[in-house]
Amino acid sequence: MTVPIELPHGPLMIDVAGLELSDLDRERLIHPLVGGLILFARNYQSTAQLSKLTTDIHALRSPPLLIAIDHEGGRVQRCREGFTRLPPMRGLGELWERSTQQALAAAKSLGHVLATELRACGVDLSFTPVLDLDWGRSGVIGDRAFHGDPAVVAQLAGALIEGLRCAGMAACGKHFPGHGWAEADSHVAIPVDERTLAELAPDLVPYRLLKLDAIMPAHVIYTNIDAKPAGFSKYWHQYLRNNIMFDGVVFSDDLSMEGASIAGDIVSRVQAAWDAGCDMLLVCNAPDAVGDVLDRWHPEFDRVRSSRIARLMSNAAIPMVRDDPLYIAGVNTARLLCA
Repeated sequence: MTVPIELPHGPLMIDVAGLELSDLDRERLIHPLVGGLILFARNYQSTAQLSKLTTDIHALRSPPLLIAIDHEGGRVQRCREGFTRLPPMRGLGELWERSTQQALAAAKSLGHVLATELRACGVDLSFTPVLDLDWGRSGVIGDRAFHGDPAVVAQLAGALIEGLRCAGMAACGKHFPGHGWAEADSHVAIPVDERTLAELAPDLVPYRLLKLDAIMPAHVIYTNIDAKPAGFSKYWHQYLRNNIMFDGVVFSDDLSMEGASIAGDIVSRVQAAWDAGCDMLLVCNAPDAVGDVLDRWHPEFDRVRSSRIARLMSNAAIPMVRDDPLYIAGVNTARLLCA
């Protein structure tokens, strides 16, 4: 039996190409700069295959690498066959308009299903909930947003987070300070939000009201406030720490996206996000870029940031309990909202 390498969590979150680990994957995942791995649909075939993959990843190092995924529901659900089909979060907002209590109960049960099924396969974290307000402007956000009212978003997201935590999963709010106004898609462009800080106040409400374990800034430039996208902006990181009083993990969004190109090549992007205040830096869907960063980036180890990442790790596997009333309620709710 291979003894895991003892390494604290490094600041990079990378990905792998397929359904199982290659020798190159293993080599990169034990690099001291790496602290986590993000999964995509290409990494999923079945629950048994995913469980084997996450077990192999966790066995590489001690403490284990953080394994994350984008698994919100609706358009953004990487694992489908063998998992409950989750509705877009707008469905909860529409349910709120008919019954507040039903919507809150539904949100909690959906959060429980989301986390239970992932945790049963060894996934530690989903990048959810989306806290962006539905301003009716952003196609890339669209029905991923719960609602346009920040108080409603906070209550529904809070209930979903309660369900996540019942299944042993932390919560990551995104995309700070708000992506619902900017129209461009940061995967392929550099979105701009021209509002003032006062005009952004509604978007910040969920971040003020919720107890979040992690936050992901937007690849959006708020031109009235700073010339840099939020993830590269010291202003926004200081605002998050000193005004919102947030003490959890700050993830960069994927630094290979077009919205990050303003910071230069991949190593410059990683350094810029690190200097601004990000704790963990995502480099995805760009294997050559990962190799470039591992070869050329040489930051000093930051114990505080590493310990923040460690706090996100689940302490133990959560058994799948299909007769749990909260799980059953969540499955039924998902079916109704997806119908």
